Amino acid sequence: MFVIIHPLSIRLEGESFVEDVKEISKGSVGKRFKYDVFLSFRGEDTRKTFVDHLYLALNQRGIITYKDDEKIKKGKRIDDQLITSIEDSRFHIIVFSKNYASSSWCLEELVKIMECQKTTGQTAYPVFYDVEPTEVRHQSGAVGEAFKKHVEKEGARIWRNALKEAADLVGWELKNTVDGHEAKFIQKIVEYVSLELRFIDASVDGMLVGMAMRVENILSSLEIGCNDVRVLGIKGMGGVGKTTLARAVYDHISNEFEGKSFVENVRESSKGSGLKKLQKQVLQEVLNDKSITVTGVSDGISMIKKRMVKIKVPLGLDDVDDIGQLEALAGEPAWFELGSRIIITTRDEQVLKAHRVKFIHDVNMLSHEEGICLFNKYAFGREIPIEGYKELSGKVVRYAAGLPLTIKVLGSSLCGKTVSEWNDAIE
Repeated sequence: MFVIIHPLSIRLEGESFVEDVKEISKGSVGKRFKYDVFLSFRGEDTRKTFVDHLYLALNQRGIITYKDDEKIKKGKRIDDQLITSIEDSRFHIIVFSKNYASSSWCLEELVKIMECQKTTGQTAYPVFYDVEPTEVRHQSGAVGEAFKKHVEKEGARIWRNALKEAADLVGWELKNTVDGHEAKFIQKIVEYVSLELRFIDASVDGMLVGMAMRVENILSSLEIGCNDVRVLGIKGMGGVGKTTLARAVYDHISNEFEGKSFVENVRESSKGSGLKKLQKQVLQEVLNDKSITVTGVSDGISMIKKRMVKIKVPLGLDDVDDIGQLEALAGEPAWFELGSRIIITTRDEQVLKAHRVKFIHDVNMLSHEEGICLFNKYAFGREIPIEGYKELSGKVVRYAAGLPLTIKVLGSSLCGKTVSEWNDAIE
């Protein structure tokens, strides 16, 4: 059983929490990449079809993508320019097709990509175009046939390991995604990569981990473009990342609306006469009019009902803990123009049920792997721990039990400390 201590209570010898948090900045400097995406593919299979369409879609979204446009190489080893391009790319998309494993050139690319994944924290995504993950993992089926020519070669063992490791990564399989529709499949890949890049570029510390898939799940429930007013609740315990998730979703969709407002910390801000101030904030932000005043909560309700019904908006209400707050800020769907989206975060699911919220998402704890990744970024400034700290990092992350806020605080507190100091803190 895990015992979770509130992050603000954590202390190390002779240091305050505030001093510990300042250590975050030491690990926040990331590498600058020349390319957003590197495409690895078998030219004879996909260059003029799938990869060409994927490359175009990525570039149209403003994602800087490297695609080797040379004819199929006759040499056995990749050149220095290609190695540099792999190292200079934030993400690697590996398009596995039937003949990918027949090319020693592709296999050498793959080995380098997996090396970057392990040593520098770059991220690789496999795309299983016309083969299955198990075929790549075990070199069976079409992949096995393609790999036959290499079985006696010196590099065969390394290539097999790289294929297995790549097949175990999270990626996309065409036949099991969007009913095999290639255009929609490409759109899904581009949307995911775009989300990942947005989180990296928009966050001050660049430390968002495991967020893209969670945002994608929320977006699927919001169904932007459907002509209704949709209210969605995000619930979870304190420190689990509700606000971060809600803000990421809000930032992703807000440019598609006429007006917008995100109200943070409703629970604290609404105390006393705070509700009318929050109503004023919503009205001023949505209508872009700083002269608006609200004399009381009833007045604010009347103004929101009258003014908001004409404007399609995304409205974020963060950390709500009382039905009265929702009644004052977003009483009924009829207050808002069709197409509006209301996102509410709370620790108390009953508040959402009392407000008749139909779409409710639980924020799950980070998986152990996501926790390790987040912790390493704060403790070491990269996704891979410094040599000698891997086992200790695992202990700390298990203690944090998947709570992002606890992981961040612990990582920043231990940044720059010796193994001995880590052991003292863990004990």
